[in-house]
Amino acid sequence: PPPPSPRSPLWALPEELLLLICSYLDVQALGRLGQVCRRLRFLSSRDLLWRRIARGCLNSGFTQLGTDLAAGIPVKERVKVSQNWRHGRCRRETVLKWKCKQVAPFSSAFLMPWMELDGEYLYLSQAENIQAYRLCPDGTGLQRHPQAIFSGHQEDVCRFVLVNSHIVSGGGDGSIVLHKIHGSYSVKFSAHEQEVNCVDFQGGLIVSGSRDRTAKVWSLSAGRVGQCLHTVQTEDRVWSIAISPLLSSFVTGTACCGHTSPLRIWDLESGQLLTCLGTDFHRGAGVLDVFYETPSLLLSCGYDTYIRYWDIRTSTRKCVQEWEEPHDSALYCIRSDKNHMIASGSSYYGVVRLWDKRQTRCLQSFHLSSPTSSPVYCLRFSTTHLYAALASALHVLDFTAP
Repeated sequence: PPPPSPRSPLWALPEELLLLICSYLDVQALGRLGQVCRRLRFLSSRDLLWRRIARGCLNSGFTQLGTDLAAGIPVKERVKVSQNWRHGRCRRETVLKWKCKQVAPFSSAFLMPWMELDGEYLYLSQAENIQAYRLCPDGTGLQRHPQAIFSGHQEDVCRFVLVNSHIVSGGGDGSIVLHKIHGSYSVKFSAHEQEVNCVDFQGGLIVSGSRDRTAKVWSLSAGRVGQCLHTVQTEDRVWSIAISPLLSSFVTGTACCGHTSPLRIWDLESGQLLTCLGTDFHRGAGVLDVFYETPSLLLSCGYDTYIRYWDIRTSTRKCVQEWEEPHDSALYCIRSDKNHMIASGSSYYGVVRLWDKRQTRCLQSFHLSSPTSSPVYCLRFSTTHLYAALASALHVLDFTAP
């Protein structure tokens, strides 16, 4: 039925009661209500009404706990863009290109770009440097030239993290470099005998993993910068690492060439093994990326083509949910909106997939490299854009496009 006339006594009610009544409306009804008059358009656009709807949408900026990660962007607009994510409606663009080294993956000479998003900037590793590019205000891509370049490694940067205006990177030269973004401060120290494949940084501590089959914990406190607190013998090459949000433990993802689980959680203070995750990994099913959503919820992916969702409160022997890459490709990277959506990057033809945790099958797929095949080494996304780094180019998907 049509909405009541704006002259109806119903609309003379206090705004608090009107908002309560409108909170029972769905997306379509709210949209129609906003077409009645200016007052109702203003009322029906209030974030309070759209927040409940947005929490059930893909990548609308709300976590499972209701935390708003995109404050400042109207919630109604985020719900609209969320429909583009769900239906795969976007504009694709290649925003950067560079020369690719044609050698075996995961060798010390293979260029594997990594990146981080931070507000108006995208940080991208290219060879031995990390470059900061400003995002264009209209969302069309990146400015052509980097605003800053962070160097210090003698070989390629393998991975880096950006935390609290600091960049911590691990390189093929076995070193770790710490940069302060807004200043000239930097520290470099020798960390491992071989490549530092992965790093994380939280709470004044760095954890690193290497091809030399160790994971190490490093101090950044005053007077102890670069001091190794613990060395963990992982008995296998470490491909991925992440510190728990509680700062009490960290997880390592290893190559799974031995008889131990490739996913293990270690105590951050003592370096002792706390638990192993999973019992059904096959030999060679190395874990290439791990991602904490909450202190108890963890995502992992790797060579065996599965995304696994772990809840360490319920079980460490079996994941609570899993999704299989439909074309039997290794999964190099994953990211989630900490709510319903997961994005994954596969090893062939630059395939990025979007997943809804409430469904068993892949939601959308995007092929970003053709005819030359390239893995998606890293991906990051905001509520409006997804960035994917391949062997020789950076691609952006703009979901604000109709």
